[in-house]
Amino acid sequence: MLNPGSLSNLKVIDASRVLGGPYCGQVLADHGADVIKIEPPAGDETRGWGPPFLHGTASYFLGLNRNKRGMALDMAQPAGQELLLALLETADVFIENFKTGTLERWGLGSEDLQRRFPRLVHCRVSGFGADGPMGGMPGYDAAIQASCGIMSVNGELGGEPLRVGLPVVDMVTGLNAVIGILMALNERATSGKGQFVETTLYDCGVSLLHPHLPNYYLNGKVAKPSGNAHPNICPYDTFATGTEPIFLAVGNHRQFTTLCKIIGRPDLPDDPRFVSNGERNINRDALKVELEKALAAFECDALADQLIKAGVPCGAVRTIDQVVADAHTQHREMVVDVGDYRGTGSPIKLSRTPASYRMAPPAFAEHTTEILDEVKADQSRYRDVLPGLEDALKGALEDTVVSTKTRTA
Repeated sequence: MLNPGSLSNLKVIDASRVLGGPYCGQVLADHGADVIKIEPPAGDETRGWGPPFLHGTASYFLGLNRNKRGMALDMAQPAGQELLLALLETADVFIENFKTGTLERWGLGSEDLQRRFPRLVHCRVSGFGADGPMGGMPGYDAAIQASCGIMSVNGELGGEPLRVGLPVVDMVTGLNAVIGILMALNERATSGKGQFVETTLYDCGVSLLHPHLPNYYLNGKVAKPSGNAHPNICPYDTFATGTEPIFLAVGNHRQFTTLCKIIGRPDLPDDPRFVSNGERNINRDALKVELEKALAAFECDALADQLIKAGVPCGAVRTIDQVVADAHTQHREMVVDVGDYRGTGSPIKLSRTPASYRMAPPAFAEHTTEILDEVKADQSRYRDVLPGLEDALKGALEDTVVSTKTRTA
C-alpha cells in the first residue's frame, strides 16, 4: 500500500497551464495532496507541445501533471465560475496563472476569494505581477531569461548571450510557489486564515543571478558570458582529457592540492600563480593550459571516479540517455513508471512520508464525473461549461462495466 504522503490532508485546485503552476501542483500531488487540474475548453496547450506523444498527449504535458485528477471547465461563463466556487468550498489551495485582471473581472480576484473562503491559500503564478511598469504583461521562460539578465551571463566566452537549455525560470517559479504555499499553510495553522501568494517569473529570474548580482553590487562590473567557467572560483570549468571532457568544481585549496597530486602535478599548488583561489582566478588561462597538459594522459570516466572518491567534486559531461541509465539515478528512484507512463521522480526525499506515484497524468477531462459527484453538482446544470463531459461519462461507464465483469468472473 502506498504511503499517503505528508500533504494527504490537502485539497488543491490547480487551474494553471503550461509549466510554472502545473509543476507546483505536481510537487504537491507527489507528496499526497489531492490535486484537481482544471483545463480550459481547448485544453492545456502543452498537450500539443510534441512530438513525442503518448496516446495523443505530448511528453511536455506528461512531465508536469502526474498524480492529478483532471477536468475541463469553461470559466468564462457564469455557470463555470459558479462550479469553480463549488470546488473551492472544500479546497485548501487554489493555483492559477490567469492573465492579470481576468479573475477580478469575473468577481473572483484574490480579495473576493479571501472574503468568501477565508482559509483558502490562493497562489498566482504570473510573468511580471499585477502592477509596476511591466504589470500585467505576459511572460514565457525564454523571454524572461532575456529580460532579467540570465542570457547575458550565459554562453561561450566572448560569444553572444544564450538561453539556458532548460526552462529554469519556470521551474524555479513553480518551486517558489510551492514554498510560498507551504509557508502560508504553516501560518494558517496559527491564524486560521489563508492568504494570497504570488510568484512571478521576473522576480524568480532576477533571484537566480547569483553570484553575478552580489559581484555587481560590490565592484560595479557587468558580467558577460564566460562559457563553463565560474566567475569567482578556479578551477571550476570543463577541461579536456584524453577522451571526453571533465568538469572540475574545485572549491578550496585542499581539493586543488588533491587534484594536482592525482594527475601527477603536485608542484602546481606551490606555484605563486596558483597558491590561492584569488591567484588562480587571475591566472586562470595559464592554469587551464597546465591542467590540460596533465589531463591528456587520463581517460575521463576513470579519472572522474578516482577524483570524486578522493573528495574532489567533478563529473564527466554526460548525455541524457547516460543519466537515465546511470545506476545512481535508478538507486535514487529518479525514474518512475506508472503503467506505460514514465516520468522523473521527486527530488524531495522524506523518511516517513515519501513521495508516491499513484496516477499517470490525466486524459483530457478524465475525472469530471467523479469530481462533480464529490461536490454534488448537477451534471445537467453545468453540461454547457464542461467540455469533455460526454467522453468522461463514456469512460466512467466503461470502467463500471469492466469492474462488474471482474467481480462476476
